Amino acid sequence: MTVRHPAVFLPHGGGPCFFMDWNPPDTWARQRRFLQEFPTSLPERPRALLVISGHWEERVFTVQTNPAPPLLFDYQGFPPHTYQLTWPAPGNPALAARVRDLLQVAGFETGEDPARGFDHGVFVPLKIAFPDADIPTVQLSLRSDLDPRAHLAAGRALAPLRDEGVLIVGSGNTYHNMGVMLRAMRGGARGPVAGTDFDRWLTDAVTQDDPARRDAMLAAWERAPGAREANPREEHLIPLHVVAGAAGADHGTKTLEDHVMGAVESAFRFG
Repeated sequence: MTVRHPAVFLPHGGGPCFFMDWNPPDTWARQRRFLQEFPTSLPERPRALLVISGHWEERVFTVQTNPAPPLLFDYQGFPPHTYQLTWPAPGNPALAARVRDLLQVAGFETGEDPARGFDHGVFVPLKIAFPDADIPTVQLSLRSDLDPRAHLAAGRALAPLRDEGVLIVGSGNTYHNMGVMLRAMRGGARGPVAGTDFDRWLTDAVTQDDPARRDAMLAAWERAPGAREANPREEHLIPLHVVAGAAGADHGTKTLEDHVMGAVESAFRFG
């Protein structure tokens, strides 16, 4: 029998951050170490990965059906070597079809993209976590309306995959106000850490004992203290909603809290 995999939300840093030199040198060291150690926490090696990244939005939930996805270097202004990274994980058209079926049964309109490659929200963190790139991986888009309730419902529809050997990964950032972070970086990240009020609220929401209460809080995330300061646009947060929807009754835990570039970033796990 295949064991049930957790559903996880991982921070993917900024651009190709884990493959660059920084000052100070340990700027991204804690997140990198977290990603390196993450696979050892899984109950068994996943049969496949389903990744929801903050860097792909479509009008309807759209699955990547490419059997050999290339990399999309969808970042700008970074050193030349960061555009030569490789992560040749195979796609999985059969899993993509299963994802579409589950979403359609739940009433969602869906699409597919046979040419889509892995954006940096996929390959940057997973190149650290799964460097051998030998686990079939499928990416699922966000829906461009970024409706939190719809993304929670999509996660609920996808929950059966957890019992089919599939690890559901939300890849984003709990704090994504790049203007604030860059100003802090230029100033040496002095002063209070940005995003602490929102992170405290988000941790409380994710770790609620009652999953209905958890989902209600996440659906109303905009009303949280510091919500829009932390996420002026929510595309990097909404992958967490898909993961929380897939959690079912499983309790949520915070697995990482890192202070980087003057702000707080967290990771969460269900199951």
